[in-house]
Amino acid sequence: MAFIRKKQQEQQLQLYSKERFSLLLLNLEEYYFEQHTAHHIQHKGSQNERRIRGSLKICSKSVIFEPDAISQPIIKIPLRDCMKIGKHGENGANRHFAKAKSGGISLIFSQVYFIKEHNIVAPYKIERGKMEYVFELDVSGKVEDVVETLLQLHRASCLDKLGDQTAMITAILQSRLARTSFDKNRFQSVSEKLHMECKAEMVTPLVTNPGHVCITDTNLYFQPLNGYPKPVVQITLHDVRRIYKRRHGLMPLGLEVFCTEDDLCSDIYLKFYDPQDRDDLYFYIATYLEHHVAERTAESYMLQWQRGHLSNYQYLLHLNNLADRSCNDLSQYPVFPWVLHDYCSLELDLSNPETFRDLSKPVGALNKERLERLLTRYQEMPEPKFMYGSHYSSPGYVLFYLVRIAPEYMLCLQNGRFDNADRMFNSIAETWKNCLDGATDFKELIPEFYGDDVSFLVNNLKLDLGKRQGGQMVDDVELPPWAQSPQDFLQKSKDALESNYVSEHLHEWIDLIFGYKQKGSEAVGAYNVSPGEESFEDLTEESKTLAWNNIAKLQLHEQYKIHKEAVTGIAVSCNGSSVFTTSQDSTLKMFSKETKMLQRSISFSNMALSSCLLLPGDATVISSSWDNNVYFYSIAFGRCQDTLMGHDDAVSKICWHDNRLYSASWDSTVKVWSGVPAEMTGTRRHQFDMLAELEHDVSVDTISLNAASTLLVSGTREGTVTIWDLTTATVLHQIPCHSGIVCDTAFSPDSRHILSAGEDGGLNVIDVQTGTLISSMTSDEPQRCFIWDGNTVLSGSQSGELLVWDLLGGKISEKIQGHKGAVTCIWMNEQCSSIITGGKDRQIMFWKLQY
Repeated sequence: MAFIRKKQQEQQLQLYSKERFSLLLLNLEEYYFEQHTAHHIQHKGSQNERRIRGSLKICSKSVIFEPDAISQPIIKIPLRDCMKIGKHGENGANRHFAKAKSGGISLIFSQVYFIKEHNIVAPYKIERGKMEYVFELDVSGKVEDVVETLLQLHRASCLDKLGDQTAMITAILQSRLARTSFDKNRFQSVSEKLHMECKAEMVTPLVTNPGHVCITDTNLYFQPLNGYPKPVVQITLHDVRRIYKRRHGLMPLGLEVFCTEDDLCSDIYLKFYDPQDRDDLYFYIATYLEHHVAERTAESYMLQWQRGHLSNYQYLLHLNNLADRSCNDLSQYPVFPWVLHDYCSLELDLSNPETFRDLSKPVGALNKERLERLLTRYQEMPEPKFMYGSHYSSPGYVLFYLVRIAPEYMLCLQNGRFDNADRMFNSIAETWKNCLDGATDFKELIPEFYGDDVSFLVNNLKLDLGKRQGGQMVDDVELPPWAQSPQDFLQKSKDALESNYVSEHLHEWIDLIFGYKQKGSEAVGAYNVSPGEESFEDLTEESKTLAWNNIAKLQLHEQYKIHKEAVTGIAVSCNGSSVFTTSQDSTLKMFSKETKMLQRSISFSNMALSSCLLLPGDATVISSSWDNNVYFYSIAFGRCQDTLMGHDDAVSKICWHDNRLYSASWDSTVKVWSGVPAEMTGTRRHQFDMLAELEHDVSVDTISLNAASTLLVSGTREGTVTIWDLTTATVLHQIPCHSGIVCDTAFSPDSRHILSAGEDGGLNVIDVQTGTLISSMTSDEPQRCFIWDGNTVLSGSQSGELLVWDLLGGKISEKIQGHKGAVTCIWMNEQCSSIITGGKDRQIMFWKLQY
């Protein structure tokens, strides 16, 4: 099937190069530049000196040595962990003056990875501590150039900001591409006429490979800059059957070429640096195809399917392609439906409708009891609402199914580790049951389930995938009782897909995934909702008190509709000039208060964002998402610099203090992470270490820190407020004080009290020291968000009004008309003189205090 054939193509190319090395050994977004035949010299100069022959590969973020002997592990040394790089036996001061008498390159470093020892795919082994490795090149005259290249790349890897690293490495790459061009001697015929040549990258799952694209009147060529895995990839235009423009990294830069009519696996996927180059190449190939191949559209495929000229499988294949899904992109991998409901019977009866899954409903709506729980959660949930906390397809889900044939992809995605043994793809029936009953599992299938290759179900590679809690090792996938063998399982799955029942109902599932029930009221009906000038003001306490005394005099200054769905979070730069907002429409927006214009719109995934905050220094925005991730966006370099995949369900709220991230999630946890993102000064780390996991009984909807960040308060969907001691990660008090979801919580400025607002319309004040409820007020409608100074509260209500509460007097003192729909988030500047609100009406409103 798709991935299996793609992997077979890559394996054939690797056989050509006769290497164990793979681009999957690189980090994500890392480039492989060049290689040199060399020896790894162990115990240099001693009686135990040992020479291991192999290939030294220079990559943008690491040095990799691949021994010729497969018994020896591949060595990977991250450049950021190197303390010194130079010619062996020479210090940094004189290495420029000495002529190379030997080909020795010395690396002194603090960490090294050992991979594929005895050619066995397994989790990477790591050795830490100060070490020195010496590599001797066969061509000693190249030592100076290699050392200079390594020093240059090392400087890039040591830059404090990831954006600076990326910019420097990109400059090095573009310089190398500019100094080279396509080798015309690689043309298949001397009579070929060159049409265009440009720079591009060949894309395969999780990796890209830079080089040069060339198209003639008869062939399309790609020549990798590094010559890996072969000098040239060539496609004859006469063999091309389909081409598709693709979005790569959310940019219109991709082009996928197919030489087959009925296959999900393309022959080449190219990513260009310039959209115009992509469009020019597409136009040329499309013009060529006009004379050779009939155009295929969704309508033409549908007519063929309706007339019985296309199978259900073939129709789904084409719809996935037309929907921009590619087996080269694990985040947009082709999606196929679960069609069977029966994974327990001894015999499979395809004539019985009860055997089949209801194709008119998404996976999350198949179990009536779970659906009722999800609907209750949905109804109690603050805007923007969503039914499901995870998507039906993701890179993790794809590799969950394919780990037995693609273990190196799993190791690449998960930093050299496999998943927990009990979370592996162990059983068909178990996986289906979890999709029916699980609180966060709503995944569909992949095309491999309806193909001919059983290898993804069988542990043919004899991988050590770990031991389950019951003691059994993870091995082959357990099949349903009605399947006599993996081959029988696939054959019966194919028969089910092509059965009369599925043929009559498949259009209902297509409407959910590719059609009109993806969004809007139809999606809701089908339960298919997935998910400045103040800088010089007086900052004294007197000015803040004056501001809060006049909070009822708040007046609307400006309003802008910049999102397509409800606003979920607001963050503002220190000078007040830039406003960052997140939304249910899955975008992070950057709005300029000075020009009153939208400056940027960023999308990290196709799922909604739930909150945002700015890190100190105003260089990085953090956004939490319903796709379970937290994203770090570099403002200066306009790119996502880090992704923290920290939860098993939607991340509902994030906080940051003193280089620690606090994340709350619908997976019933709050996690505390230590680590400084790459954009921050004084660090080279790009990963976060989890310091603590604060477990709850149900989903956590909101969190807040006290001023010293020693205490954290969390609010759950069942109305419980919990106070945590962060120094010991223990519960101080647990107070069930709302009759529904807790929408917002916050400490008072002196950290003596906590205020909570709920869907029940109540505001509760809790004493931090004793955990007792000391006062309570109610309104006629839910209060979704608030700010307070310990005595006065400004809250955003379900109706869109802003309410001013006098806690000491126990009354609502003012109602201010605001949004046309629920107020979903609220921000106040440090001076307490400027307020911004966001609402379900997709607007952000700027408010000013009138003294």
